[in-house]
Amino acid sequence: QVQVEESGGGLVQAGGSLRLSCAASGRTSSQYLMGWFRQAPEKVREFAAAINWSGVSTIYADSVKGRFTLSRDNAKNTVYLQMNDLKPEDTALYFCAYGPGFRLSSSEYDYAVWGQGTQVTVSS
Repeated sequence: QVQVEESGGGLVQAGGSLRLSCAASGRTSSQYLMGWFRQAPEKVREFAAAINWSGVSTIYADSVKGRFTLSRDNAKNTVYLQMNDLKPEDTALYFCAYGPGFRLSSSEYDYAVWGQGTQVTVSS
């Protein structure tokens, strides 16, 4: 059984930075995707970023492209989401997700295990 756990959320002023971490544990696939999704109050959950096993390939939502950077340390089974130039509209509950496949995906259906979420609040 696989588990993922997020950390690193908090309160930051607009223009500031935060780094989220997500650690996977348990019986992970030999290669797997990791993704980040977010859900703002009264909105549906949306895709933010994803990274493949090697860390060479990443995809980002247009809303975060150029500001967020995803990386991973496979020795630690951990991915990092560096968020810079944060805006109030980035305020959301951020979820990490584990996907046992090879192909990068922005679809929730390709992710099998989800964390509890970590809150990011950006003040104006």
